[in-house]
Amino acid sequence: MTATPLTVARRSEKEEDLREPLNLELKGETLELHGPVPAHLAPVVTADALRFVASLAERFESRRNDLLSRREVYQAAMDEGGLPGFDPTSEEVRRSSWQVAPPPAELRDRRIEITGPTDRKMVINALNSGAHVYMADLEDAHTPLWRQTLEGQRTLYDAVRGQLEHWTAEGKHYALRSPHAVLMVRPRGWHLDEKGLTFGGEAVPASLFDLGLYVHANAQALQAAGSGTYLYLPKLQSGREAALWEEVLSFTEEAKGLAPGSIRCTVLIETLPALFQMHEILHALRRRVLGLNFGRWDYLFSFIKTLRAHADRVLPDRSLLTMDTPFMQQASRYLVRTCHERGAQAIGGMAADIPVRDDADLHSEAVGRVSADKRRELEHGYDGTWIAHPGLVSVVSKVFDAPRPPISPSLPGPDPDPAPFLSPPPGNASPQGVAADVNAAVQYLESWLRGVGAAAIHNRMEDTATAEICRTQLWQWVHLAVTLSDGRTLTPSLFQAMLTGELGVIREEVGQERYARGRYAHAGQLLQELVLSPELEEFLTLHAGPWLERAP
Repeated sequence: MTATPLTVARRSEKEEDLREPLNLELKGETLELHGPVPAHLAPVVTADALRFVASLAERFESRRNDLLSRREVYQAAMDEGGLPGFDPTSEEVRRSSWQVAPPPAELRDRRIEITGPTDRKMVINALNSGAHVYMADLEDAHTPLWRQTLEGQRTLYDAVRGQLEHWTAEGKHYALRSPHAVLMVRPRGWHLDEKGLTFGGEAVPASLFDLGLYVHANAQALQAAGSGTYLYLPKLQSGREAALWEEVLSFTEEAKGLAPGSIRCTVLIETLPALFQMHEILHALRRRVLGLNFGRWDYLFSFIKTLRAHADRVLPDRSLLTMDTPFMQQASRYLVRTCHERGAQAIGGMAADIPVRDDADLHSEAVGRVSADKRRELEHGYDGTWIAHPGLVSVVSKVFDAPRPPISPSLPGPDPDPAPFLSPPPGNASPQGVAADVNAAVQYLESWLRGVGAAAIHNRMEDTATAEICRTQLWQWVHLAVTLSDGRTLTPSLFQAMLTGELGVIREEVGQERYARGRYAHAGQLLQELVLSPELEEFLTLHAGPWLERAP
């Protein structure tokens, strides 16, 4: 087979691109970079690493595409009046007795997990925070700019080797301490592509790009240090999608000389279809899966998206969608029950509140909400939980450090009635709820367009899930012409008027100078496109990607 040269696009004379000759021998297809690779990033973007990513894409992309097509068929059935439920064809998986593999020693205790983007300072602070686990997020807390994605991989490379440090412009020094939290990494979901790298003229799946670079650079170093390659798998909808991850990870282990089952993972249950496929997901990954995490905010987004055509299942204002609502409690308890039936770990969702440094009263209220949320999860039986800020480690420790009886695996029970999972809480959409959704979506999208994927908004740490909930609620309310609590119908023209008004409110909140140098106008235009589109975009990141290239 003739080697095909790897083309490296040179975008800037100021950037020092990869200099070594690169060749690829995969069915004569060309692997092409569409962005520069500065010299300091070369350790994670090597010729061999790119060949490995190409081998993953060549072997698994068509399967990925087939699964995405299945999602479209599933959604069409929901739009025609169908409702999610348990799959009768996989009933034997849910009824039979089996267990997942036990966790490695360093992941037996996962009481407190902290999450965040792969910014160097944030990674250092999170790993040093005192949490048991840090999940480095290449997905919802990440803006997928080419340079930023590669910088994130270099940050992880340095963290794995204990050599991560950061100097601020003011001369403050941050450095990784030892011991620190166990590192886990969340690659992007099946639905996303990495346009910075094409194979055979097609963008490679972003999930395989993230996985390939991380494993190639770090798996052997992690193993040598007595640790392992630990992942969080996002946005799954079915056992079939989990089975594809199993094949990908098995192939990766073989290719990299790792022991079978040594790459361990936790799966986020953050889609409504996945709630009815948890046994199937665990079964597909049973020799490597550690447990499930209830991704509550993306779950709400998925609930709205999946049932978007059902006028009798419209959710009320976002402020009413708390974990106290019956349909969220039902989902939460069922996840814990499923995990403990299978010997898996149940990890609770994100506490979005963060410390408020300049207001003692607001700080006390935020800490109180976090504590109450974590006490609820402990009562549900969770083995651990998520936080978004190092300042909350001590707060959550007071809850999850309390003595608890050991949890023994229980026998599989009958499928629960799906109806409680699909029953919205009482309440209406209100003008205040519309304004709140517009405000949060615009402020997050503005941050995302600037390359900041995790943003503090109104004293809460928000990521893509925030904007997803808001824009899907707004889309559904507009397209179903819901009647607001003040008697008005939310028409497209009323939405546009409220968007214009809320942009003025945001200008007052952030100040004229910051508003003028920010991307608030672009964020407002993007939100308007998403809400008034005839079809609901599956993921805002699929639509919003080109906006990253627009001039500020």
